[in-house]
Amino acid sequence: KPFFGAKTYKDAKVCNMMTVSELHRRYHEDTGIVFSSMYPGCIAETALFREKRQWFRKIFPLFMKYVTGGYVSEKEAGERLAQVITDPKCNKSDVYWSWNGKANTVGYINKDGVVAGAGGSGGEIFENDQSDAVQDKAMAKTMWDLSKKVVDLDDKEMYKGGRLED
Repeated sequence: KPFFGAKTYKDAKVCNMMTVSELHRRYHEDTGIVFSSMYPGCIAETALFREKRQWFRKIFPLFMKYVTGGYVSEKEAGERLAQVITDPKCNKSDVYWSWNGKANTVGYINKDGVVAGAGGSGGEIFENDQSDAVQDKAMAKTMWDLSKKVVDLDDKEMYKGGRLED
């Protein structure tokens, strides 16, 4: 199959979010560890777009900054990560955190009546909805089991609530 960077990124993001949810399911109750994922925003000037043509790598950040308003700098993305780690508001497990930002795109009103989903720099943190793919518990278990196999772990090596997994 041909390599498509954007598809690979999206698939990896889903797998990472499934791992976080599976960690929550397996370990949160017994350990109190908070497991969460986040969308820091579109960080348009990273190596994520290295497979794209040079003109795209040059224009895309400008488009995100000055047309859509959806641009987030690496510094702000790092600050958002620090917020998820340190903000008492984020002390909730199995949450997908996002920021509503100042993008010029259409956002939506979430179930609490707050504008969400617009992205971009600034804005307030909110609990975003996880996709159906991320919430697929059977697929998450399959992904977990395959991941254990790839790194050569067996059930005897997996810790569960003060005991090894059965």
